[in-house]
Amino acid sequence: MVVCKLVGSLWATRKYEELNGMKLMRVEVIEGADAGRRIVCVDTVSAGVDDRVLVAEGTAAYLFMKEKFDVNAPVDAAIVGIIDEDVSL
Repeated sequence: MVVCKLVGSLWATRKYEELNGMKLMRVEVIEGADAGRRIVCVDTVSAGVDDRVLVAEGTAAYLFMKEKFDVNAPVDAAIVGIIDEDVSL
């Protein structure tokens, strides 16, 4: 998983049928070597703009969507959590 900041939403009038009713959001990676990279994600937790979120990518995102929402779609990234507090040691 990667830590990201939600920077906006996307509107798609046509998309894969199984994604109908799901929000597509744009996030920016804020930690690590990929900091600054932007990703389009399916929002599964109703996050809002400027929220810090946890994003699952690749096979983890696909399997999460398939098992949790019974969606068999080409999902490469999914928001799976909102970060309330970061307690660093």
